[in-house]
Amino acid sequence: MISKSGSISINTENIFPIIKKWLYSEKDIFLREIVSNGSDAINKLKKLISVGEATISDEELKWKIEVILDKESGTITVHDNGIGMTVEEVEKYINQVAFSGAKDFIEKYQGKTDDAQIIGHFGLGFYSAFMVAEKVEIDTLSWQDGASAVHWESETGMDYKIESSDLTCRGTYITIHVADDCKEYLDSFKIKETLNKYFGFLSTELYFIEVGTDTDKNDTEKKDVAPINNTTPLWMKLPKDCTDQDYIDFYHETFFDYNDPLFWIHLNIDYPFNMKGILYFPKMKNQYDSLEGTIKIYYNQVFVADNIKEIIPEFLMLLKGMIDCPDLPLNVSRSFLQNDGYVGKISQHITKKIGDKLCGLFNTERKNYEKYWDDINPFVKYGCLKDEKFFDKVKDVVLVKLTDSTFMTLNEYSNKYKEFSGDRLYYTDSVEQQAQYIKLLKDIGVDAIVMDGPIDSHFMQLLEYKNQGSLKFQRVDSDVSDKMKQLTKLGEADIETLLNIVSPIFKEYSKNEKLKVRIESMKTDIPSVLILSEESRRIKEMSKIYGDMNIPFEEEITLVLNENNGLISILNKTEDTNTTTMVCHQIYDLAKLAHSSLSGEEMTRFIERSGKILCKAVK
Repeated sequence: MISKSGSISINTENIFPIIKKWLYSEKDIFLREIVSNGSDAINKLKKLISVGEATISDEELKWKIEVILDKESGTITVHDNGIGMTVEEVEKYINQVAFSGAKDFIEKYQGKTDDAQIIGHFGLGFYSAFMVAEKVEIDTLSWQDGASAVHWESETGMDYKIESSDLTCRGTYITIHVADDCKEYLDSFKIKETLNKYFGFLSTELYFIEVGTDTDKNDTEKKDVAPINNTTPLWMKLPKDCTDQDYIDFYHETFFDYNDPLFWIHLNIDYPFNMKGILYFPKMKNQYDSLEGTIKIYYNQVFVADNIKEIIPEFLMLLKGMIDCPDLPLNVSRSFLQNDGYVGKISQHITKKIGDKLCGLFNTERKNYEKYWDDINPFVKYGCLKDEKFFDKVKDVVLVKLTDSTFMTLNEYSNKYKEFSGDRLYYTDSVEQQAQYIKLLKDIGVDAIVMDGPIDSHFMQLLEYKNQGSLKFQRVDSDVSDKMKQLTKLGEADIETLLNIVSPIFKEYSKNEKLKVRIESMKTDIPSVLILSEESRRIKEMSKIYGDMNIPFEEEITLVLNENNGLISILNKTEDTNTTTMVCHQIYDLAKLAHSSLSGEEMTRFIERSGKILCKAVK
């Protein structure tokens, strides 16, 4: 073959600044592109064999890709035993940048076999090597009978030289002479880390060889050298062929999480698009663990990126898993998507599968579903808030947790407590602020709903919006339930007289002129409770979350005095103004103490006053 040199034909103006600064933002992408090209070359030859256009001996069917590091010579070589290239193909696919070898190949064999395995061969991907190279060489021999081996080299990426090669085996060697300012890519650890990141599950066996070590290239023909990748990851198998332990082990190996996953969904879809994968519901150590998961996106078992938002709905990013979709419309850098409409259908299908799984668990494994709920409820609620179709799918399997740690659906809770006229009593703090109110309900046989998660307030508003007029949430400290009341012994006139006496005292002591005071006869002996209207409290919380929204509102705080308590009887009978004032102060502090903490000064006064009341009581 006659030696030839020339300038590379570039179809896109200033292509190299685009490659270096925009198309490939990270330099280690060059290794992904070159190895991916090797995988594509092997897949092309496999296709030709499958349609009967190529015949390869059994001895030559040991498909492999080798990445060879030679620190002494400063080179990285990627070798594949795939389709190879003729001199004409080198001219076409290498010297004419931006020509799509994959497109040309697929058009020729359209309809003969599955084309999903072909991403692209050389073209722009090959030129990513110049991000780290001072010189790149290609030695290639086509599978075709009578083909001559070709050597191609370029030091600039703009000019090239072609001549004969002494290569005798089918396939391609890409040799990258690493530039002085990129010597970190001659570090074996960095190369192996990059290969594991992108090709840990490549469908072709991948070997890393370091010249002068035990992995030297001559050893790859021996049985004791193992590929660095798993060519048959779990998601590529049929679900029926996988055990629970297989899924658990794969989860630990992939995500380095020592906790077992709760459950998983194995995606195995052939229509309307080709997609496989596994989505895991992780066990969370606390309610904030779920704020970000990791879903790895693969393209024909080559890693593309984590958490691509166009494919994975925002709320699904709370999960962990992997999705392999060879139908993804990737751009030439294999990093970004080109067709939002098509990708949207993939995203919707994934969401539907998640909803189906949750409904299936609820209907067939209710006890296990309830065990999972504490862990998965942030994900489910977040999904309902973000995706209306997801809400419609799972709304009937959303659970609420009760005071006694049992679970019900909202419909089940509503049927059990019909007497509350549509109100769903809930609490956010069972230890301090609302403990007294929870106990009051417990005493009359009512279990409140636990709503103590970071998004529960938003979720409740969504449920109220979706069920306008038929569902309303009320926090346990927002009012005194009718079931907690009994007939009062005092007449209306006596109640009005007493309120006229004590209301000014309570307003002055609380420094709240808008404080409302009322008297009820409750089925308990506590002296009083403070209640804050649900609407007022929600507006106050929204103001804290979103800042000053200039929403005019009044804090509707009410002090409910329990006629059934002895202190209230004292107020009704005593004519001693000092005693009345002291008892009112004590009643208010007791109510406040049950609802929140007292300041240091308030606590000092409360203790001193308690001592005085005890002295009066024992006289």
